[in-house]
Amino acid sequence: MAKVNEKLSAKSWALIWVLGLAGQLCWNIENQWFNTFVYAKIGPYASIIAWMTACSAAATTISTFVSGTLSDRIGRRKPFIFIGYILWGLFTILFGTSEFLPKNSITAAAVMVVMMDALMSFFGSMGNDSGFNSWTTDITNEHNRGQLGAVMAAQPVIATIVGTVGAGIIIEVFGYFEFFVFAGLFVMLIGAIGTAMLREGAELRPVKDEKGFWHQFFSVFNFKNFMQNKQLFFVFCIMSVYFICFNFYFVHVGNYFIYSLGYSEGAAGIIQGVGLLIAVLATIPASKFINAGKHPQMIYTSVACTIIGLLVLGVCGGNIPLIEMGIILAGIGYVLVLQTTTAWAKNLYPKDNRGQYEGVRIIFFVLIPMVIGPAIASVIINNFGKAVVINGESGMAPSGILFLFAAAFTIFTVIPTHLAAKSR
Repeated sequence: MAKVNEKLSAKSWALIWVLGLAGQLCWNIENQWFNTFVYAKIGPYASIIAWMTACSAAATTISTFVSGTLSDRIGRRKPFIFIGYILWGLFTILFGTSEFLPKNSITAAAVMVVMMDALMSFFGSMGNDSGFNSWTTDITNEHNRGQLGAVMAAQPVIATIVGTVGAGIIIEVFGYFEFFVFAGLFVMLIGAIGTAMLREGAELRPVKDEKGFWHQFFSVFNFKNFMQNKQLFFVFCIMSVYFICFNFYFVHVGNYFIYSLGYSEGAAGIIQGVGLLIAVLATIPASKFINAGKHPQMIYTSVACTIIGLLVLGVCGGNIPLIEMGIILAGIGYVLVLQTTTAWAKNLYPKDNRGQYEGVRIIFFVLIPMVIGPAIASVIINNFGKAVVINGESGMAPSGILFLFAAAFTIFTVIPTHLAAKSR
């Protein structure tokens, strides 16, 4: 059993980094390169991406609740991490096979990619969102979750840097299918090795509702009980509002660089990677403020950086220095909000329902933002985007106006932040 204390062992930190980064690389591939794949191999239709993200979010939410409830009941996270990572990698590979479907029916091809994406998300959530994230909560406490929040906030950005730069180059040289095969096998290997070394949290015990699985499953939806912890509710609302705006542009940023600005996959990855690396380095000191309880201040800083960065990206055109400035500022905002809300929420989870509450977090962090954000973005792109023709298929690519809309909506994040601060 892994001990819960203020100082985690080097082995625990290594597993947090290795399993976490592998998972975030897979999420980055889904959130960015699945979408450029659709434009390149299926057609330039923002609506397909909106359906993919919505169905993926629903699958993620269902999986996290089911897996979280089961892992709480049996008092184990390892089986869910192992099975989840293995099947996560397998369905990443299977997603790539949709490239070889006959293109005489766009609808059939769209259904295939949406279905494969949803299955990939279901098992990815079992392994990462439910199993891995619950395990990190099990082995940490309020004294070291600032550092944990810093690591888990940095991981998606590092994964985005590695994923955008590395994936862009691999796709240019070898192609999409070969890249998905490599990525899938990598995640499967890391999942198998990581879970073999992982030890369960020392205080983890089975928590069984005597009335059965489904009674325990639905107990977390008791709104009255949930609202007794108003601070946690408002922290979840911060996630929802911010990441609705984030999903306006993030799922389309690759296609924006490739089809609106004219960069290759490799160049687009390098441009984004440089800015995001600087953003990660700039946010290293934030864990000290988070451990000191300065959560609202960090969110306000995040909102300011995000809005300025998005405004710059919206008007930059092809100017590289302005693009990098916008990516750095928006990246700082993203890292800060993820780092802060991760630590803030974990400190407020009920001890006996951590697995289930990862499911509640996913509703606010994934389901709501990934259904609403891309749906609104699709409307914006279809009305204000750039007309393109790709492989004989005409459609609309995202333009800089998408970032301006996202900047305008991001300001509303201050409302739940203020309410969370008042409820402390």
